[in-house]
Amino acid sequence: MSTTAPVTAADVNKLRQMTGAGMMDCKKALAESGGDFEQAVDYLRKKGQKVAANRADREAKEGYIIAKGNADNTAGYLISLSCETDFVAKNQDFVNFAESILNTAMTNNPADVEGLKALTLDGVSINDKLFDMIGKIGEKIELSSYEKITAPKVIVYNHPGNRLASMVGLSSASASADAGKDVAMQIAAMNPVAIDKDDVDATVVERELEIAKEQIRAEGKPEEMVEKIAQGKLNKFYQENTLLNQAFIKEDKKSVKQYLDGVEKGLTVTVFKRVQIG
Repeated sequence: MSTTAPVTAADVNKLRQMTGAGMMDCKKALAESGGDFEQAVDYLRKKGQKVAANRADREAKEGYIIAKGNADNTAGYLISLSCETDFVAKNQDFVNFAESILNTAMTNNPADVEGLKALTLDGVSINDKLFDMIGKIGEKIELSSYEKITAPKVIVYNHPGNRLASMVGLSSASASADAGKDVAMQIAAMNPVAIDKDDVDATVVERELEIAKEQIRAEGKPEEMVEKIAQGKLNKFYQENTLLNQAFIKEDKKSVKQYLDGVEKGLTVTVFKRVQIG
């Protein structure tokens, strides 16, 4: 694919940070993809670069993330308030504002981030308060994420530093809080793309197979072996990137599915969310 815009040093640096690939490789990938970052990542992977699979995380440069569960552990709420600098992210007024927004969400249960912005806090809409905070602090501030989940048992995890949080819903109300925390920490650490292989978006599966086939052909394997080897690579992708099939970080000879079944027969994950800054 030919370029539609010049490749800038900033774009090359951004792709390097995203992928860990070399400068010239990143420059060529961006040139071949016309500056499209997702296509550039695919280009690098097809050329055999060890690049992590694209994730759907919502990210911001700096900010404060916090998650809380309701009193009976059947719902979890998470917000991310983003800003431009670490200095502001640690400002107590900024932190207090983020926590006030989360408490308002828990009280009113809005459907989405726009609904949350429309709610009032101290008699003023949260959206207007965001503009007030921008004027007071002098940085761009944005309510970048709002997530909520419900399940028979919900556990939330806030990673120290409030730059990462996760929430997990378990299928049984009697599941232990410790088990829920273990899985929430697994989600935070291992960043799965879905609960199980059947939950992976079909376009992601198609993309992984295409990348695998190009890698295999580049290795000179016979065409009749390509499909079988590609399926093997896809299974490895599922094992590494779907929550229930991942190795449990506290006991890696077990999968998360096996760990949960050992906690309570048939216990599983029904929903999860993960948000990270940077």
